[in-house]
Amino acid sequence: MTYFRPTSFLRGVLAIDALSCAGMGLGLAAGANIVADITALPADLLRYAGISLIPCAAYLAFIASRESLPQLAVWAVIVLNGLWVVESLVTLMSSAVAPNALGYAFVLSQAAFVAVLAELEYVGLKRSTSVPVPA
Repeated sequence: MTYFRPTSFLRGVLAIDALSCAGMGLGLAAGANIVADITALPADLLRYAGISLIPCAAYLAFIASRESLPQLAVWAVIVLNGLWVVESLVTLMSSAVAPNALGYAFVLSQAAFVAVLAELEYVGLKRSTSVPVPA
């Protein structure tokens, strides 16, 4: 397994990802009904999405604090962020939801934010240096 020393840039992006996951997760888990009323998105979908983000935030905070990481740890974040973006778009195109204009804007803006994070994490991974495997 290839380990690397993350740059401060990558650590910063992972920390922003962790904070945004925690904020969105807690906000959606606690305020799903309010967001549902405003966006016309299903409250259960919002609540479960929020709950799923809480362990993601913990994982991101953990890896952001490491001196060295397996590359796979960051690749997993990049891939999962990409899947989040794809699933957001697929959800909007499905007949399972009927959001209003604000609902579309909400889903598209958070998907765009996650896509930018994934790209920045990729750039940070490429800029980081390999280190010997820890004993």
